Amino acid sequence: MIASEKIALLIDGANLYSATKALGFDIDYKRLLKEFQSRGYLLRAFYYTTLIEDQEYSSIRPLLDWLDYNGYSVVTKLAREFTDAQGRRRVRGSMDIEIAVDAMELIGFVDHIILFSGDGDFRSLVEALQRKGIRVSVVSTIATQPPLIADDLRRQADIFVDLVELQPKIGRDPAERQGRMQETPRFLERRGAPSVDHNDT
Repeated sequence: MIASEKIALLIDGANLYSATKALGFDIDYKRLLKEFQSRGYLLRAFYYTTLIEDQEYSSIRPLLDWLDYNGYSVVTKLAREFTDAQGRRRVRGSMDIEIAVDAMELIGFVDHIILFSGDGDFRSLVEALQRKGIRVSVVSTIATQPPLIADDLRRQADIFVDLVELQPKIGRDPAERQGRMQETPRFLERRGAPSVDHNDT
């Protein structure tokens, strides 16, 4: 990456969580932000996730609050619960459209978009951004079996970054986890929210 580049991060929260869980590590979102701030001028860092309707408290809310206060633009929408043909409760929710719209709106403002997702549906978005002169890096992993990035998305990207390579720079030390869970940031204490766990569950 070029130091003078204007960059934006588009993080597909559910996709990134699945990938890091498969690789056996947690992301330290403060370190992630610092890592990409060191690679260029970070204009925006978007984090996308769905929330389940009618859930008074979601385990992801402390993470979203923390991200919101610490330099991320959090984008959420309600997922819909439904019952499938076998009578099982399922959740339907995708942030693909929101990610695509925000990416297209960044044209003219950034030089480089870093997409944290392995979803093959984004291949045409990456191609459209490239036609507009934007470089696109895709962050996912091929270290799992099967790989968590669609092959056509990986080939379309200007740069593919494996999460395994990023882990030493953006991963959380497991030994810190217990200590952090016992620390309640002051802004959360005032609001009476539970302590922060940076896990996207």
